[in-house]
Amino acid sequence: MTEQITPFSIDVPQADLDDLRERLARTRFAPEVPGDSWEYGTPASYLRSMVAQWQDFDWRAVEARINARPGFVTEVDGQRIHFLHVRSQHEDATPLLLAHSYPGSLLDFLDMIDPLVDPEAHGGRAEDAFHVVVPSMPGFGWSTPVVDTGWTMKRVAAAYDVLMRRLGYDSYGVHGSDGGAMVGRELAVANPDGFRGAHVLQLFSFPSGDPAEFEGFGPKEYAALEHMQWFQSVGGYNQMNGTRPQTVAAALADSPVGTLAYSELFESFGNGTSLVTAEQVLAQATLYWLTNTYGSAARYHYEEQHAGAEPVVSEGRIGVAVFKDDFQTIRSLAERDNKGIEHWSEHPRGGHYAALEVPHDVVADLRVFFA
Repeated sequence: MTEQITPFSIDVPQADLDDLRERLARTRFAPEVPGDSWEYGTPASYLRSMVAQWQDFDWRAVEARINARPGFVTEVDGQRIHFLHVRSQHEDATPLLLAHSYPGSLLDFLDMIDPLVDPEAHGGRAEDAFHVVVPSMPGFGWSTPVVDTGWTMKRVAAAYDVLMRRLGYDSYGVHGSDGGAMVGRELAVANPDGFRGAHVLQLFSFPSGDPAEFEGFGPKEYAALEHMQWFQSVGGYNQMNGTRPQTVAAALADSPVGTLAYSELFESFGNGTSLVTAEQVLAQATLYWLTNTYGSAARYHYEEQHAGAEPVVSEGRIGVAVFKDDFQTIRSLAERDNKGIEHWSEHPRGGHYAALEVPHDVVADLRVFFA
C-alpha cells in the first residue's frame, strides 16, 4: 500500500459534457401517470422542467468551486480516496472530517467550508476554527473505481481514521448526515485515540419490540414514528439497492434522466418540504453522471444488509442535530443505543440535506458541539 498523497484537480473532458447534453436532448420520457403527481414516484412534469434547466447547466462553474479548494488523492485499504483538505489560518483549529450523504457527495459541504475554516469572517470567533477534510466515500465521485466488495460504513470509518492520521491529525472529530451519519457513529463506536466526537444529523435507532420502550412516548415521539413509516413507504430505493444494486446500476449508468429521477430523496420524495434548490440537485446529478458512480454508491445498501454485523452500543462522544423536516431521531431510543450523547439540538427549518439547505445552521451547531 502506498501512503503517498497526490494533488488532484477535476477536469472533465468536454466530450463527456457534450455527450450529456446530446443525451438530454434525446430524452424519452416515461408515460405520465394520470394527475402526474409524486404519488407514484418522480413525475414527468418535474423531469421535463429539470431537463430543460440541465441542458443549460454550467458544470464548469461547479468544477471551479471544487478546484478552488486543495484536492488530493491517496490510497487507503487498497482503495483510491479523493478528498479536499482545507486548513485554517489558525494552527490550533479543530480537525474535522465531513462525511457526505447518499445520494450526495462532497458537494454537500461546499457552502460550509469557508465558515468552518475562517469563522471570524462568518460571524464566529477564532476559537471556532476548523481544519476541514472532505473525502468522497469509496464508490462515490472520484474515489473510484471500487477495487473490491465489502465496503460497509464500518470499513469506511476505519479508512477515514487512517486518512486523518496520514494527514497529521492525531485528534479529530467528524460530522455527517445519512450515510455520513452512519460513518460518524461507527467512528464513535471505534472511539479511536484522540477522537473528539461525532456530530450527526440522525441516529438510526428503531423500536426493538419491547412495549416498555413506548411508556414515555408522547405526541412528538409518535409523530416521529409516523414519519419513519412514511419514509419506508416511499423509499423503495432501499429495497432495490439492498437486493439488486447492479440491476438498477445498468439503467442509471446509461440514462442521465434515470440518475436524476432516482435522486428523488433530494426533493424529499416531493412532499414539499425540501429546501434543496434545482441548481444543487442538478450539480449532484451531474457529478454522479460524469463519474458513473450511482451503481457503486448504491452497493452500500447491499453490503450493509449482507454484512451480518450484530448491533453494538456506542460509548463514544456524540452530538445530534435534528432538523424539522428530516428523519426524526427519537431521543430515548438513541440513548438506548448510544451512551455517549452529550449534545442534542432541534432546529425549526431544514431537512435531510441540511448542509445544502441551511449550511450556516449546521456550522453554528458544530461550533457548539466542538467548543
